[in-house]
Amino acid sequence: MRATTAHLNIEGEVPPLDGAIEWINSPPLTVAGLRGKVVLVDFWTYTCINWRRTLPYLQAWAKKYKDQGLIVIGVHTPEFTFEKELDNVRRETTALEIHYPVAVDSNYAIWRAFRNQYWPALYVADAQGRIRHHQFGEGGYEEIERTIQQLLTESGHANVPRELVSLDPQGAEKAADWGQVKSPETYVGYQLAESFASPGKAVRDRPHAYTAPSGLRLNEWALVGDWTIGPEAVTLHGATGRIVYRFHARDLNLIMGPAAKGTSIKFRVRIDGEPPGSAHGIDVDEQGNGTLTNEPRMYQLIRQHGPVADRLFEIEFEGPGVAAFDFTFG
Repeated sequence: MRATTAHLNIEGEVPPLDGAIEWINSPPLTVAGLRGKVVLVDFWTYTCINWRRTLPYLQAWAKKYKDQGLIVIGVHTPEFTFEKELDNVRRETTALEIHYPVAVDSNYAIWRAFRNQYWPALYVADAQGRIRHHQFGEGGYEEIERTIQQLLTESGHANVPRELVSLDPQGAEKAADWGQVKSPETYVGYQLAESFASPGKAVRDRPHAYTAPSGLRLNEWALVGDWTIGPEAVTLHGATGRIVYRFHARDLNLIMGPAAKGTSIKFRVRIDGEPPGSAHGIDVDEQGNGTLTNEPRMYQLIRQHGPVADRLFEIEFEGPGVAAFDFTFG
């Protein structure tokens, strides 16, 4: 444990928090108004699995140190177009039980002010408004909490707890098994897509009939059916359609949803041609059945409990209008 903040570098001043289109759970906050508080600024976007796995710690710190003077601020900066919509951010903030202030940064104003480049990205500032610590990506929880404790003590708060939070997140928030993750985040829209393996070239921005090759190598994926490959997502036009992916990880997630608001679409998941059984994720049953509803979000489709190996994942949709964006793993 550090004894003083002298061991923490001053990384710069907290920039203005101007430009949010809305604040959730709080009136608009300002740097001047936050003087005297230790502030944790967390950049997030609600479909990001890397951020999602940090959420239990953010919630625990916000609750534990609230009375000692810690303010946690979530800055929601969107990755996908649908994440810019205020109603979607409000809905997910409620669904995820986020009670600390959230700045809805749909125009990237606060992101640019911080010169940020990552989800998640966390900045801890002292009571004088100086950034003293940052963390890009998951992890670093002990160092973050020790920094919070030191800065609260330095700001004059007595009886700051010295023990660390002890958490064992489950569900989508369970820590990744990094030793088994051999599949990278995989976008399927053409702006960032890689390893697309359907025969022939991808046809941009118009419907095209795709097939799967006879076999896929690790981390290759393919479409089956009548799909349009757009810049952010692939959209199904046919009555049925499939996406197949050969992956290696404990967990497989897919950001997807109905392209039209207020609709629902059933889907079915298979792993190596069979229902997932006990390897089903929280958004499907043992037979692999699930339903897309409302707006796009992250669906956890596979959570393996035994040995992890290269597996063939398939998802079949029972109706047109599906939009799929991004595979992530854990």
